[in-house]
Amino acid sequence: MSATQTPLVPLPGSGTPTPASPATQGDFDVRTRLYIWLTGVFVTSLIIADITGSKFFHFDLFTVQLPALGSYNFVTHSVGMFSFPITFLLTDLVNEYYGRKGARRMTYIGLVMAGLSFTLIFAARKAQVSPISPVSQDHFDAVFGMSNRLYIASLTAYLTGQMCDIFLFGLIKRATRGKYVWLRATGSTIVSQAIDSFLVTTILFAATSNPATNAPYTTHELLETAATGYILKFLIAIALTPLIYAGRWFIRERFGMTPMPVGREA
Repeated sequence: MSATQTPLVPLPGSGTPTPASPATQGDFDVRTRLYIWLTGVFVTSLIIADITGSKFFHFDLFTVQLPALGSYNFVTHSVGMFSFPITFLLTDLVNEYYGRKGARRMTYIGLVMAGLSFTLIFAARKAQVSPISPVSQDHFDAVFGMSNRLYIASLTAYLTGQMCDIFLFGLIKRATRGKYVWLRATGSTIVSQAIDSFLVTTILFAATSNPATNAPYTTHELLETAATGYILKFLIAIALTPLIYAGRWFIRERFGMTPMPVGREA
């Protein structure tokens, strides 16, 4: 076949070749299309969580007593938790169907895009504000002025937590020979988010002063802050378990895909 000749592809359900249209030649296969969509939603959820994370919400539901940490009024947390749990779900689904390599690639893409977002936001903050700007510099900085320390803490905890989640998911999948989806999905998320919570709290608040006491944060205060955030992540991880099964069903019915077999997920 010459370089300019249109390739032939078989018609669906037959062995008869027919010329492929230019659009067909340029289409991605179903696995690639699904991966692009999952990665797109993952990156969007991650960046929205980071950008909106400076606002906290409060639902006065109940108070829990934490051993050695005192009481916690449930629930007060960053609004970033509205979108960040979506990344838990998508990490497990990508790990299930594309293996560790696919999940790690999505994680690295998220890391780079988060870094790019913060770089562009920083440039926007430093740009000279116009006298006719509908948003003042102070208001703009109040919303987008995430500190460098918080930026480093957030991305460090994200990358470490993701790598832990991906590793544990594959480890549990191999140990159970592909059974017990709920165990590998929930178990990996529960452990990885514990690391995420304590790491981001430590980096963010260690060697800084508590505004309520004007004294450096104590180990007790750091543990309490991390634990209260982890409680919410723990409950969300449990609540997301049915969505893992729903996602598997949708991918099977809509795209005809099956999970990557045990031993090939690397």
